Amino acid sequence: MIRTGSLRYEYPRGPALAFPDVAVTQGATLLLRGNSGSGKSTWLALAAGLLTPAGGEVVVAGQRLGDLSGPARDRWRARHLGFLPQRLHLSQALTVAGNLGLAFYAAGLPEDRAAVQAALEALGVAHLAQRRPSQLSGGQAQRVALARSVLLRPAVILADEPTASLDDAAAAAALALLREAAARSQATLVIATHDRRVQQALPGAAVVLLAAPARETAA
Repeated sequence: MIRTGSLRYEYPRGPALAFPDVAVTQGATLLLRGNSGSGKSTWLALAAGLLTPAGGEVVVAGQRLGDLSGPARDRWRARHLGFLPQRLHLSQALTVAGNLGLAFYAAGLPEDRAAVQAALEALGVAHLAQRRPSQLSGGQAQRVALARSVLLRPAVILADEPTASLDDAAAAAALALLREAAARSQATLVIATHDRRVQQALPGAAVVLLAAPARETAA
């Protein structure tokens, strides 16, 4: 579950963003809609504890993020949150299996190679375990990144523009992967998007529309 109230964020020398209150039950799906500059990626970063709000509160999976110190927040995120950013951040120095193993390291847990194998098999990329990210197609890399994000069966999955620059077939496949991964973990799924195809593919999802801050005009 996710709950926010009076949430605000201010970028240095940038716009102040004020977000509508949000309440998402466990296992539900939420779409964050809005044009570029409306704060979709910022909202995800706040919900992930990657940014600290200027005001308001964020509660994710029963945890009030403001109550956690920096290191504690990092450990909490690694164990309870799956994050699929626009840039997949797969390490070129590691194999596919090694990239998934990083999830255990970040959470302070011993690596479970059987779980890595199972996650890769669930997303149809087990045969790529020993390849480097540079040897993957875009779709394969996305599956690997998704496998890593759900490896520890997170309570919440956050996806930032997962269909950006994808054709209709690839976008449908990406959304199907997210739905299936969330269902397996009974996770709350939040997708930030400006792509109308996402709402069409997820007709039962709740929608929160974010608006870009008004520009100040000279007197």
